[in-house]
Amino acid sequence: MKTSKLAENPGLLRRLRGLNLALICFALVLFLAPMVPYTMAAVSPDSATGFWDQIRQGDTGVTQIKGYESGNLINDSGIFWMEFRNKWISPGGAWALALSLVILVLAYILVGPMRMSNKPSGKTMERWNRADRVIHWYVAILFLLLAVTGLSLLYGKAVLIPMMGKNAFSGYMDLGKDLHNYLGPLFILGLLVMIVKWMKHNFFTMIDVQWFSKMGGMIGNQHAEADYINGGEKAWFWVLALFGIIVSGSGLVLDFPNYGQFRETMQTSALIHAASAILLLCGSLFHMYMGTLGVQGALEGMTSGQVDEEWAKQHHKIWYDRVKQNN
Repeated sequence: MKTSKLAENPGLLRRLRGLNLALICFALVLFLAPMVPYTMAAVSPDSATGFWDQIRQGDTGVTQIKGYESGNLINDSGIFWMEFRNKWISPGGAWALALSLVILVLAYILVGPMRMSNKPSGKTMERWNRADRVIHWYVAILFLLLAVTGLSLLYGKAVLIPMMGKNAFSGYMDLGKDLHNYLGPLFILGLLVMIVKWMKHNFFTMIDVQWFSKMGGMIGNQHAEADYINGGEKAWFWVLALFGIIVSGSGLVLDFPNYGQFRETMQTSALIHAASAILLLCGSLFHMYMGTLGVQGALEGMTSGQVDEEWAKQHHKIWYDRVKQNN
């Protein structure tokens, strides 16, 4: 039996095995070579940037969820919303509220409350009937609840979490968010009733121009005459009506997102809602001050419905004279 030359030469055998391995590797390279450009493109920074740029520009994909913008992975306007909210709305609102409180404190210290010039007569007259008082307190209570929950949503992360902790804040906001969403439409109903019921008393006249020129009696030694509603009350009515409608409309857009609103519409509504609500809250601080500490005897009119005749004569003389003449 003859011995194989390969068996007699182990070095040659190793070289043949190496050649075969090289051929196999070369074949694999040729097989995988067409895939290399696609692989490199997938990991290329330029390609990745272009890919995400296309998504940011609104390119849509395929999804099983049907609806507006359901195929959009990224909505670039959300970045603008977040930056505008955090850089302007939140700090601007905090400064506006703080400035309003400072003005009211200074007014109380420097000017003081407007007290009655004469002693109460002991005789009263009806200023607000029961329906007026019910609608006022209905709107006021809902407004305060919405203000507290709304401010918690806007500033809770920065203010409440350090005080309450994350777990307590999470539980509080679960309730607060639901209260805000469900009480909003109830507030709108009361606001609309209030606007319709009181609008006839709140159109400006020349009497109001004179009232503003005397700053409601704070300038000069004479009291500023007014009708049933004075100029300051009328100004607050229109602030509440106009900004209240803006807050209500933007709130409804946020409350009912299932009516086909685009995400950008929701983001714009959120900014409008927050800004107008803060302005409305600032105005309400002045209204609450004037109705409690600022004007002696004003609060009784909205609690019992009755005011002293001397109070009516001092603050609403034209209305007082008309009521006395009719009676």
